[in-house]
Amino acid sequence: MNIPDGLYFTKEHEWVKIEGTTAMAGITDYAQHALGDVTFVELPKKGQVLKQFQLMATIESVKAASDIYAPVSGTIVEINAELNSNPGLVNQDCYAKGWVAKVMLADPQETKNLLDPAAYKAYVEGL
Repeated sequence: MNIPDGLYFTKEHEWVKIEGTTAMAGITDYAQHALGDVTFVELPKKGQVLKQFQLMATIESVKAASDIYAPVSGTIVEINAELNSNPGLVNQDCYAKGWVAKVMLADPQETKNLLDPAAYKAYVEGL
């Protein structure tokens, strides 16, 4: 499992990368493999205020539809509009080009509620 440095994870298979006061979020490689070919992503609305672990977006694939939960609390400041025309970016590069949303952090301390890469890897291996 190749996990980029600097990420935190939820047990629902979302990732977040904190950059200053902004957090970029998406679904993990494990999640995109489980879903199969992604066919649609219902993105959150810019300006939407989210609480940690609240529903943020939905994603559909040839196999299933699934919810994406906010790994951190905050306000949506940017969405990956490219997913509207090319949802397969989630499959191709989930940690970079396939990100879902950027959030202005409400509380940077919430990362304490998330898994670091080693803990996430151990969690996935136990599934």
